[in-house]
Amino acid sequence: MGTTSGDNLADLTRVRFTNLGKMMYPALNVTKQEVIAYYIRMAPRMLPFLSGRPLTMHRFPEGVEGEEFYEKDTPQGTPSFVETYTWWSKTAERNVHFVLCNNLDTLIWLANLASLEIHTTLSVTKSFASPDFLFVDIDPEPPLTFDAVIEVARAVKEDLERHGLQPYAKMSGKKGLHILVPLQPKYRYGEVRDFVHRIGKDIAKSVPFVVSEFPRSRDPGTVFVDYLQNAHGKTMAAPYSLRATPSATVSAPLRWEELKNGIRPENFNIRTMLVRNEDPWRDILENRQSFSKA
Repeated sequence: MGTTSGDNLADLTRVRFTNLGKMMYPALNVTKQEVIAYYIRMAPRMLPFLSGRPLTMHRFPEGVEGEEFYEKDTPQGTPSFVETYTWWSKTAERNVHFVLCNNLDTLIWLANLASLEIHTTLSVTKSFASPDFLFVDIDPEPPLTFDAVIEVARAVKEDLERHGLQPYAKMSGKKGLHILVPLQPKYRYGEVRDFVHRIGKDIAKSVPFVVSEFPRSRDPGTVFVDYLQNAHGKTMAAPYSLRATPSATVSAPLRWEELKNGIRPENFNIRTMLVRNEDPWRDILENRQSFSKA
């Protein structure tokens, strides 16, 4: 994999780099410098999905084999070029000052903080109470494999299409798959959650290993059609975000035609993505859709 030198990186950004040689993914010998270079390369595709969305950082200061933590609040020393969004959290009973990744410098800064994973909300700040994505998370429980995920994803796609919607798919970057529909921001989160729940219940009637209710989501040999992430403040791994796996997998947008038996999350990683030229989601943000709440 090609790398960018520390001097070259410094010429690109206002970020002050630290510990560029720190090993982030030991199994692949991927350093922090290579992580930063990856995010710079992915920036033209990532930034449209990050802009205006409050972020949660998943940080690994010592790499994926070390200590990890989630961070929603802007950390001490956040530079002035990082835009923020303040929101009163009823759960925490305080203001949370979220990072907004609205420019390349902020994306590089996140990478330098060893935020290997970047998670975004399903709504933007200007309409924060109304999601502009419908989100379906599909995860298998052993002994089922990713082939079962593909079968369920196709069933979800067909059900959404019967409702007149055009869904998009991406790897979660871990064991499952994410399906999204870009929405006109006119729904409440509860309305979207109930709609996705109905789809899961429909599929569970015809696919015996599918479960649609959370209490059964860890049952062996099942696939849960997770509707619960459609809630205010919940997040998803951002498109093109790295994941904290030994093989440095990526939450990679896909063409539906790519979802064939035998494909695996490990096929989409920090190295393969750098030579992947196509953009399967190039029209997604211009394709805002509506569904019937009935």
